Amino acid sequence: MLYFYPKDDTTGCTTQACDVRDHWEEFTQAGAAVAGISPDDEHSHAAFAARYGLPHTLLSDPRRTVIGKYGAWGEKSLYGRRYEGVIRSSVVIDPRGRVAAVLDRIQPKQQSRKALAVVRQLATPAPTGRRAGP
Repeated sequence: MLYFYPKDDTTGCTTQACDVRDHWEEFTQAGAAVAGISPDDEHSHAAFAARYGLPHTLLSDPRRTVIGKYGAWGEKSLYGRRYEGVIRSSVVIDPRGRVAAVLDRIQPKQQSRKALAVVRQLATPAPTGRRAGP
């Protein structure tokens, strides 16, 4: 899973990152790799990860290249003011490298639960269509 967040050490972003930390065992048991991406630099990410004990990778995208390619950059609104920024979202990528689900404008405390549901669904073998018996 990739998750996109606006800024290290802000309330919503800290909640989002700590939500992953708090569900880390479930992600690892499901065989999922997790990375958070924001425009902040590596030094900011290192301090943020250390401060909150984040077990997952935080990637820096200051030019918003990856953020933009995944559709996580766009118009936002806060208290009636419109501006452009990182749209808090998550992308679940299947084992073949294809996007399996996009969780747009996700609430920070809902991210892991929703992403884990998709990850678990991907891990469940699909029925073959064959019937058992004679």
